Amino acid sequence: VICRSLANSSYGIKRKSPLQNLHLVSRSIHHPYYPSSKFQRPPLRISTQLFSSLNRLPLHKTKLLNVKYGYQFHRNFWLARLASRLLKLRYLILGSAVGGGYTAKKTYDQWKDMMPDLDEYKWIVPDFVWELDEHIDFEKLMKALPDADDLAKLLPDFDKIGESFTSLKGFFSPGYNLVSEVIGASDLLLLLGSPGETAFRATDQGYDNDKQYKKVSDKEKIDQLQEELLRSQLKYQRMLERLEKENKELRKLVLQRDDKGIHQRKLKKSLIDMYSEVLDILSDYDASYNTQDHLPRVVVVGDQSAGKTSVLEMIAQARIFPRGSGEMMTRSPVKVTLSEGPHHVALFKDSSREFDLTKEEDLAALRNEIEIRMRNSVKEGCTVSTETISLSVKGPGLQRMVLVDLPGVISTVTSGMAPDTKETIFSISKAYMQNPNAIILCIQDGSVDAERSIVTDLIQQIIEGKLFPMKALGYFAVVTGKGNSSESIDSIKEYEEEFFQNSKLLKTCMLKAHQVTTKNLSLAVSDCFWKMVRESVEQQADAFKATRFNLETEWKNNYPRLRELDRNELFEKAKNEILDEVISLTQVTPKHWEEILQKTLWERVSTHVIENIYLPAAQTMNSGTFNTTVDIKLKQWTDKQLPNKAVEVAWETLQEEFSRFMTEQKGKEHDDIFDKLKQAVKEESIKRHKWNERAEDSLRVIQHNALEDRSISDKQQWDAAIHFMEETLQSRLKDTESVIEDMVGPDWKKRWLYWIGRTKEQNIRNETKNELEKLIKCNEEHAAYLANDEVTTVRKNLEARGITVDPCLIKDTWHQIYRRYFLKTALNHCNLCRRGFYYYQRHFVDSELECNDIVLFWRIQRMLAITANTLRQQLTNTEVRRLEKNVKEVLEDFAEDSEKKVKLLTGKRVQLAEDLKKVREIQEKLEAFIEALHQEK
Repeated sequence: VICRSLANSSYGIKRKSPLQNLHLVSRSIHHPYYPSSKFQRPPLRISTQLFSSLNRLPLHKTKLLNVKYGYQFHRNFWLARLASRLLKLRYLILGSAVGGGYTAKKTYDQWKDMMPDLDEYKWIVPDFVWELDEHIDFEKLMKALPDADDLAKLLPDFDKIGESFTSLKGFFSPGYNLVSEVIGASDLLLLLGSPGETAFRATDQGYDNDKQYKKVSDKEKIDQLQEELLRSQLKYQRMLERLEKENKELRKLVLQRDDKGIHQRKLKKSLIDMYSEVLDILSDYDASYNTQDHLPRVVVVGDQSAGKTSVLEMIAQARIFPRGSGEMMTRSPVKVTLSEGPHHVALFKDSSREFDLTKEEDLAALRNEIEIRMRNSVKEGCTVSTETISLSVKGPGLQRMVLVDLPGVISTVTSGMAPDTKETIFSISKAYMQNPNAIILCIQDGSVDAERSIVTDLIQQIIEGKLFPMKALGYFAVVTGKGNSSESIDSIKEYEEEFFQNSKLLKTCMLKAHQVTTKNLSLAVSDCFWKMVRESVEQQADAFKATRFNLETEWKNNYPRLRELDRNELFEKAKNEILDEVISLTQVTPKHWEEILQKTLWERVSTHVIENIYLPAAQTMNSGTFNTTVDIKLKQWTDKQLPNKAVEVAWETLQEEFSRFMTEQKGKEHDDIFDKLKQAVKEESIKRHKWNERAEDSLRVIQHNALEDRSISDKQQWDAAIHFMEETLQSRLKDTESVIEDMVGPDWKKRWLYWIGRTKEQNIRNETKNELEKLIKCNEEHAAYLANDEVTTVRKNLEARGITVDPCLIKDTWHQIYRRYFLKTALNHCNLCRRGFYYYQRHFVDSELECNDIVLFWRIQRMLAITANTLRQQLTNTEVRRLEKNVKEVLEDFAEDSEKKVKLLTGKRVQLAEDLKKVREIQEKLEAFIEALHQEK
């Protein structure tokens, strides 16, 4: 049927095709011997190899057929026609296969270059996929394809075909259509070529197009080319954006699947997270050994309110920074680490909380947290801080890089700012920008003249080499808002793209398409960032390796027998020692506690007992009055003072024992580097400790019952009371003798032996003492106080000897003289009462001996013993544990306060160990980062 239709449609018909509509080969068929024909087309000015999918294969050199010009009958050789169609089909199939294979390979390379870097997610895809390159050699496959000569042999021999089928005048019209299709299809490659190639290709569309271009002026031609170039760039940009969006969704889907636990492989830290950790450690490192930080980071600078925050938020694709109308909001450097992840989240380096950036409440909480951290980092009396706040932002499609947002540069210091705010901001900016590998992202407000910008002047000084050498890498125009702070990031991005599509900046070629939009800015900065990282990171690793060697050598020379403990390790060691010392309090024996408590309590209350209870009661005339006076005064003392005084004594005793354990040197094991820390922990723990308030109430009842008891059960207790009374009175007598000696001066022996004399006042007091002693000898039962007439008598007697004495001096001297006399008398009476226990049991009936003072001291002694036992129980059962709890709380607070640890653990040894630890950590992390970087390549 096909052969019959072909024969019927062409048999016996004289075909007249316009020569200008035929291909060059077809026109040659019609006029093989007409060289001067006006229909011969001049040779093409371009090579089809550059744009054809068969650009590796030159056209087959064929001879033109000898076909006579004129009328010829079309012979009906259906078998030949069928063969010609089959030959043409072979040509089409083979040509399409070879050309399509090469085009696919070329398109694969081009699309591979356009695709984003997915090496970071290699672990998501099974390993055998990445091993295809090892099993399939694409270069070898390309070499296996037939070359031009082999392919030419496969093409039909047009001489033989022409001789056999001379009647088929229009046989080569399909060949013309094929070449036209190839040339037309090559227009699809315009978007993948450079602007120069595009313009060149557009000017070579054929002979007819050349005539048309000659008719237009050069200016119109340039305008037309610029419009075509702009349309191509925009079309290419939209294509890339669409592909990036699809790729972004694909990445998000893959990461979410892995996030749900489909893949059980352990998640590895991304390159950017590893690099960010290195920068965090470097920011805390005290470069006392002149080790400079030359690792790259993107430093964002600009005038105050110039839009730095808006640009960073567009790059991070979320409004993460606090805002204020004209107020300084960035008060400290903020390091933002951008990386790709399945969810759009943010988190601080010292916190595990994740802020969901797709929720407005989390965004508000994040902005508030950043503002709080900034204000807390600013010291009192300052406006800005040098402390860096580290923040990580992850999300689909984010470019991997590290940015540092610095406080905005100001021209003048306004009210409420510290006087040195301007200089501090400049010093912070210079400290970051003097890094030769820093990428400075200078934000300039488009509504402000660059010459009036403060930061522009600073950057100009840098570029001119006045501060340090640097060069500009590029310029970008971005739109970060429409004047409404409530606009979303997505709406601003759409507005930005629409703005630049209609902007004269692109139409007039002032800016190229890749120099506009925040997305292109992010791509360019990220590429530059990683390029500089790869170029500088190994050099920095070598520098820290050398520093580590120097520090280790210094440690070995200065502290050969000590471990390299840094500040935190030293704190943990001191913490364990302090806790052990607190636990040692529980191992103190009850006997030791009670002895210390009883002795200390008596030292505190003895003066009150002697002066306010015993001496007044001893002035009474009989035993009944003595006991009544003693009972009343003991009751008053117990109700008001004694319990509180006992608790104070117990608390001071606990402090003294705790201090003794804390400060006690343990021989060679003692390390004086902990002394300041232990002292601070002790003081803070004691400050926080408060004795149980109920202790006084229970203690008051116990003491009252002990003092009411007068029944001495055996002779041993009686003798113990006498001994306690003698010790007390002898101690008081010794103190009184010392006071009298100071009043009257040295006696004759000391004056003769040591050649010292008395002062005039001492002579007067000595004469007064002699007169008062005569008065006591005359009346051994004299009362404790002098009467006025007695004072007058003493004064007149002294005046008779030429000594003028003040009455107050006489009374003061009498108090000490009578006190000595009373104590000596009481000691003599105490000695007499050693054999008075028998009379005590008979209640001193039919006996002139009265020993009520012995009973008083027994009551006091028993009260001291019972009080000491009660306090010891409170100490061991409650207060020691509460003190231990306070010590632990203080240590926990100190552990979280780095400034406190730096203040309390100081010295060259600590600083050297601290630097050594930091350098080791930096070097190890740099080496791990370099290894991961090489693996990514």
